Amino acid sequence: MRYEHIIQGTFISRPNRFIAHAAIRRNEGAEEEIVVCHVKNTGRCRELLLPGAAVILQFHPEAAASGRKTEYSLIGVWKEQHSEFMLINMDSQAPNQVAAEWLHSMEQAPTLPVSGFDGKKLPSSLTLADIRREVTYGQSRFDLAFHLVFGSSASASQEQRKPAFMEVKGVTLEENGIAMFPDAPTERGIKHILELAEAVKAGYEAYILFVIQMKGIREFTPNKKTHPQFGDALRQAHESGVHVLAYDCMVTVDSLAIDQPVPVFPATF
Repeated sequence: MRYEHIIQGTFISRPNRFIAHAAIRRNEGAEEEIVVCHVKNTGRCRELLLPGAAVILQFHPEAAASGRKTEYSLIGVWKEQHSEFMLINMDSQAPNQVAAEWLHSMEQAPTLPVSGFDGKKLPSSLTLADIRREVTYGQSRFDLAFHLVFGSSASASQEQRKPAFMEVKGVTLEENGIAMFPDAPTERGIKHILELAEAVKAGYEAYILFVIQMKGIREFTPNKKTHPQFGDALRQAHESGVHVLAYDCMVTVDSLAIDQPVPVFPATF
């Protein structure tokens, strides 16, 4: 996914979960000014939004006409890491979009693990079809749903089409190369995980995808210190047959795309 109208600034403060103040220069040589930004992430992000941090803002030229309260959205931040800087996308709406783009990109050659296969020996005829967003199941609304099709998608019988759900979680918390989720307790997240486990029992394929909104990550793990119950639910779901996936992202100031798998070790949950 790509962003338009990007401008860089300096973080000043975050009075509440929804807004931040940042200093920008609208044009080269212009006077610095303080603007109010919508923070597109309701997580704590305390390790990211530090006074003086360089941030990425998206300008919304249509703000006044559309009734937006702010002209800017805060979508990224440069995090200092051992005298270097890591660009982190912190737009919580972006992971669902890039996950959908990722699924569409591999409709004809999926690399998702599938029950009964080890991920490296998937049937050559496997394809993805009917990719949809925001699909209700039970008491939850999952981010993505699709069919795994064994055989020609045009002629595949109902028995050759296995329905699947995918729940997507954006990850911005990192410590020493280890990505963690959540950065704050999430009862809603637990509810979704347990619903995925129930879907597996009902015959669906189910995935939880952690979209790590940065590069330079060597491992993903649930944040047991902040919310141990989330780790327990994730382990329970894995044992029930839910596939737990983590991928990092290629991040630029104006784009985000899922890139490479990151190791996940369910035995440690």
